Amino acid sequence: MRLFVALSLPDEIRDRLGALEAPLPGARWVPPDNLHLTLRFIGEVDGGLAHDIDAALMGIDGRGFELRFAGLGHFGEGQKTRSLYAAVAPTEPLSRLQQKVEQALLRLGLPPEGRKFKPHVTLARFRSGGASMPHLERFLVEHALFRAGPFQVVQFSLFQSFLSGEGSIYREEAVYPLRPPQALAIGA
Repeated sequence: MRLFVALSLPDEIRDRLGALEAPLPGARWVPPDNLHLTLRFIGEVDGGLAHDIDAALMGIDGRGFELRFAGLGHFGEGQKTRSLYAAVAPTEPLSRLQQKVEQALLRLGLPPEGRKFKPHVTLARFRSGGASMPHLERFLVEHALFRAGPFQVVQFSLFQSFLSGEGSIYREEAVYPLRPPQALAIGA
């Protein structure tokens, strides 16, 4: 089975992100129901390792926190443009949770994630020819001030990914609650 760890998004945030969809040559838009913030891609594992991953993630202790989106961006350049994304404003609690997930998976013997964590939600992927840069640049300028949130993160999830002819299908396999966010001290 093909697994990844991610944050699900509230319906109103998915709707706002989905509303960005526009004609963009070469883009294959992610359906709003599939929008998520990946904390760690795991890849193909067998059932025994999947059980160990679930147990390791269950042991993560963390507090809920607030997230917001701030702008759009893309990975790759010109003919090698791979995807368009909504940027997540980085926060210390999000980085801490991602590091706890990474450490839990490393303890199981999984290889480390090769890329630096850049919190984002993929909105569209581009076919092998890449994006039409003038169209993509115009789209990015038109949506440069995109903001969404804040919203509360109260859990993270383990997802299974199924590849189909019409794109990936994601199924939430397990949910791991976070402790309530710490209340701010009045007058502190």
